[in-house]
Amino acid sequence: MASLAWLLIPLFAAIGAAIWASWAARNRTSGDISELAGYARFREAMEKKAHSGSDAA
Repeated sequence: MASLAWLLIPLFAAIGAAIWASWAARNRTSGDISELAGYARFREAMEKKAHSGSDAA
């Protein structure tokens, strides 16, 4: 029975490593699209402010 336990430990470790590897390699590009859209809106707002001629100095 003890030998079975020693064989199951590497099996569970391999399964855990496979789960972790699939989680680490997941596709995380979905958030980039909204961040890029927000950055584009920010740039447009800054360009409008620069072109409006409002110089504080």
